[in-house]
Amino acid sequence: MTATSGQPILSGMIECVAPDSETLSDFWSQGWAVIPDVLSSEEVAAARSALVDAAAAFEARGMPVRLDALDPGGRNIRVYDLVAHSQVFADLAEHPAVLPTVEALVGNDVILSNFTANTALPGSGSMNAHCDQSTIMPEPWPEMFAMNAIWCLHDIDEDNGATRYLPDSHEFTSFADVPDDPRAGMRSFEASAGSVLLMHGRLWHTSGENRSSDRDRALLFAFYTRGFLRPQTNWWRSLDEEIRARLSPRLQALCCLDFGNMGHGSYLADPGRH
Repeated sequence: MTATSGQPILSGMIECVAPDSETLSDFWSQGWAVIPDVLSSEEVAAARSALVDAAAAFEARGMPVRLDALDPGGRNIRVYDLVAHSQVFADLAEHPAVLPTVEALVGNDVILSNFTANTALPGSGSMNAHCDQSTIMPEPWPEMFAMNAIWCLHDIDEDNGATRYLPDSHEFTSFADVPDDPRAGMRSFEASAGSVLLMHGRLWHTSGENRSSDRDRALLFAFYTRGFLRPQTNWWRSLDEEIRARLSPRLQALCCLDFGNMGHGSYLADPGRH
């Protein structure tokens, strides 16, 4: 797959931002937290433009962008393997204002399991309730092994289909903990365009219904997991050689394109033990 055109979204070198203690505390206590105003209005516009191009390129290759099995009503546009489409998305996947917080939450062996987009157009329906960690490993889920960094390309709220979540459900460790109707107690997230919503991998949620008449809701989902888990995207297959070569060393590692799965243990004996 050849990446679409797109200038880097990060202008110049940006220093890494250390994790904020309040953000970490909010995340662990409530299962989510917001990093506000990560992107400027110009950067948000660039990301939205890149997403429109990516969706068109994806569809031109014969890949479906409307999936009835996931989204009722045909009013959602989904794009997968975003790193393959534009440098914009590669920059977001390792953004220095977000990745250090992800590493602090998931661990230093973190990988980018997938990076997808879901645009809810007016009239969109809601998908099934789920937690993302259940899609990559069997129960029980004794601790968090996965999380999403959700990039908001529009202001999101209940009216335009913001993601809905079940409070305190990040404490669930098996399907037996889930109520019969998890939707009943769900609430909508609210965040401004350019913000990043951090979501615990065990937090039960669903896409909201876009009840507005004229407001799109575009979200990018960077799904990070512990390194010992099989990624949802095979980046070796999704990224052609030219794209792989121009990724930064850190992003190559996030996409498992470097030495391989070293997420648990080590091949090297500790000489100090002998």
